[in-house]
Parts: sequence; structure tokens; C-alpha cells
Amino acid sequence: MNFNIQPTLENENIALVPLEKDDFETLYTLASDPKIWEQHPSKNRWRKDEFTKFFEGALVSKGAFKIVDKRTNAIIGSTRFYDYNEEKDIIFIGYTFFTRACWGTGINTSVKTMMMDYILQYVSKVGFHVGKYNIRSQIAVGRIGGEKTAEQEIAYYEEQPQINYIYEITKDKWEAMKLTT
Repeated sequence: MNFNIQPTLENENIALVPLEKDDFETLYTLASDPKIWEQHPSKNRWRKDEFTKFFEGALVSKGAFKIVDKRTNAIIGSTRFYDYNEEKDIIFIGYTFFTRACWGTGINTSVKTMMMDYILQYVSKVGFHVGKYNIRSQIAVGRIGGEKTAEQEIAYYEEQPQINYIYEITKDKWEAMKLTT
């Protein structure tokens, strides 16, 4: 891999800053809301023991970010790049969550746009694992151009495998979509 999957990325409102071990308590405070996880395959991630696995997986990935609202300097969520496959020229974006106050505000689209604009300089497509029953995330990925390409059992870091849909966006499709907006 000849590119960095954990750069600092930012726009006028949001910064994606590499996640650090010291961010655990702040991020867990946000993640401890059960509503955030109700459609996710790992519904108990709001519990500290479950969130600890999630956070450890984020650090191990070396591609995780805390999402910072630049107007308030508050951490509002987390996301990451992961599972780069050089042969297939794909990397995944996911493990994204936001505090509920951010839902429906366009922040997710803003975050994904920054990530896609950056990473598609280095790969030809981006993938997303979305839980079979996570309708909210399926809609969100569809809004940014993701197309469902497969269904697969995915094992999250130190968790039981769950059925996920795999969505993909190619660099060409992303560029074409940007031209029409």
C-alpha cells in the first residue's frame, strides 16, 4: 500500500482526525446510546464491553478517525478505512456512527464525500459492509451512489459473524455523480 489510510481530512465544518487511544471515553459516551445501534448487526455495542471491542478494532485497523465538528471542536462520531485489497483495487469505508443529534443533518454525506474524494485517488472502487437489517445505512449508502453487489457473512473484530450486504462505488461512477450535482 503506497498511500496513507489515516490522514487528517477536513472541510469547512468537519475534521476527520486519526483516532487515538485517549479518545475512548469521549467516544464511548457518544456510543452508549442504544438507539444508535438498534439496526446494526451488533446491537449491544452501546455496552462498554462491546464498545471496547469496537474501539480496539478501530485502533488495530490503523485507518480509524474521530469525527470532529469544527464549529464546536466536539467529537461527534467515528469512521474508518479498512480491508484494503490491492489485487481487487478496493478499500472499505465503514464502522461509522454519529451522535443522534447529527442524524439527518448532511454530516454523514459530508464525511463520506471527504473520504471518497481522498481515497479514490489511490483505488478504483470503495466498498461498504452494511448489516442486512440496517435500513438507515442502506439508504445512506444508496444516496451517495453505492450499488449492492453481494451478500456475505462478515465477522467484525472479535464479534460473531453477521449477514451484511456489500455495496460498491467505482471511481468512474463517483466522478460522474459529482459532475451532475
